[in-house]
Amino acid sequence: MNSARQPADDLVDITDLILTEHDSFRRGFAALDKVVGPDVDPVLHARRLTEVWLPLAEHLERHAAAEEEVVFPALLRFGSNAEHETLDAVGDHNDIRDAVREAARHPAGTPDWWKAVDRARAENSHHMTEEEDEALPDLRRHTTREQRLEIGLAFIEALARLRDRPPAGNTDPREFLARHRQRGSTEPARPS
Repeated sequence: MNSARQPADDLVDITDLILTEHDSFRRGFAALDKVVGPDVDPVLHARRLTEVWLPLAEHLERHAAAEEEVVFPALLRFGSNAEHETLDAVGDHNDIRDAVREAARHPAGTPDWWKAVDRARAENSHHMTEEEDEALPDLRRHTTREQRLEIGLAFIEALARLRDRPPAGNTDPREFLARHRQRGSTEPARPS
């Protein structure tokens, strides 16, 4: 193995990419907390919360959609416990989407907004932990480095393509699984 190539490969290995994405979510939620710190002018809270939340909410949706397009079809192809992991993850994505939509119904900084944002944070934290403890190890153990790089590149492409697309809404986990079983899960899903 060419050790000079390894650090660059880590930038596109799907399991490393997902960990990087997860870290950005943790930092995004932490940034919301900083907005309302005791040293911040309360007059600025709502505007700053919106400025921090909207990109985070959009990223949560883009990430979920890209995982459903690329990562979970690959997991179904290669993983050992993939059906359970996929059903659970797609259901988690729906819970996160529901909380994000609920936050959009309330002015930033209000108690109902915080309740929805805190729910999004909790659902996302739960999802990330399961993914990091189950799906990512499954991919690492059952795919080659080259396969993880291919999946990673497809994920990056999906994130870029999904950047300007409005949220797609919830995905039925069982329908998702059935659709990818029919395809044989031989390739990550490509948009038509």
